[in-house]
Amino acid sequence: MAARGQSFFGMRGVAAVPSYVVMQPTTLCNLDCAYCYLPLRAADRRMPVPVAEAVAASVNSWSTTGRFSVVWHGGEPLAAGREHLAALMAPFGPEVEHHVQTNATLIDDAWCDFFVEHQMRVSVSVDGPRYRNGDRVTRGGRPAYDRIVRGITALRRRGLPFSALAVVSRPVPGLAAELYDYFLDLGCDVLGVNIEETEGVNTRDNAHDVTEVTAFWAELVAAWRREPRIHLREIEWSLRYAAAVLDGVADDVLPRQLDPIPTIGFDGSVTVLSPELAGFTDPRYGDFSSGNVLETPLAEILAGVERTPWVGEFLDGVEACRSSCPYFGFCGGGHAANRYFELGRFDGTETEHCRNSKIRLLEGVLEHARDHQSPAA
Repeated sequence: MAARGQSFFGMRGVAAVPSYVVMQPTTLCNLDCAYCYLPLRAADRRMPVPVAEAVAASVNSWSTTGRFSVVWHGGEPLAAGREHLAALMAPFGPEVEHHVQTNATLIDDAWCDFFVEHQMRVSVSVDGPRYRNGDRVTRGGRPAYDRIVRGITALRRRGLPFSALAVVSRPVPGLAAELYDYFLDLGCDVLGVNIEETEGVNTRDNAHDVTEVTAFWAELVAAWRREPRIHLREIEWSLRYAAAVLDGVADDVLPRQLDPIPTIGFDGSVTVLSPELAGFTDPRYGDFSSGNVLETPLAEILAGVERTPWVGEFLDGVEACRSSCPYFGFCGGGHAANRYFELGRFDGTETEHCRNSKIRLLEGVLEHARDHQSPAA
């Protein structure tokens, strides 16, 4: 159900106004996960308050016209400390929603008080049961699982809702059901599942057996349908797309323009479309930034973002996907960072990430549907 033969006319170019911004309060992370893409996670480079003030000048005007989020993402955002993070959040208006992606190891009652005071939505990174977290270690190489669970326990003790994000390095039979049962017990209300990506400083291979990846997603659908008590990000998105195809409105699934997803680095630099590109440089593209909020207002930077050379090349790649890939209406042309780190440029098309997390995801959902259709269907 990849809407073969349909034409997708929507989603051209990059929107001038985002739906959220990503803020890097510090480059430092207290963990050293094997699959992490971040290049500066051993250095504590903190965002100065004037950077947040400059971003807020644009964000506050956007937030008055609809829902708008600021996502604090590091490094480990909590490593910036409560006082500094509060100072960075202070310039943003009351309509702005604040989210944090954290490894949970620093969460205690004081941090829970902070989350309540600032009405902050929390998402924790954990890869399932203890033995599935072998890649998540401290800077000294020690397992981080107990510290992660201690932080999650603090959230649960205080009755704070939280999302979870799990990285799957090897999608093997039986894993999906195990993961889903684990996260049901963990108490999260939303779950996102990422098959490990080759990007940034993580050069590990992400090619997997086609049959196993498809079966992984099909198994995850089956587990969710048995007990759909939590929102399962990838599966629910796939089902919405499938329903749109059946209703003949698949072209309405994607937005009319790409969300620029501006990532504001600790120094005020603005990297669009893929947070994973921030902090890297390339002989052809430079540092991938489209400007710096300390020099140019964020709204002005985004208004001219298509003039950034690599962005133009990426949009050429999106058009190549549109004309050649039957799954374009589902994924919208993939992510810039996956193209760059897998293919070495932005105007290529299919990547291993596409295969693992878009094509096989949709095929897995359809495989489950075929296996469970009624005899009379």
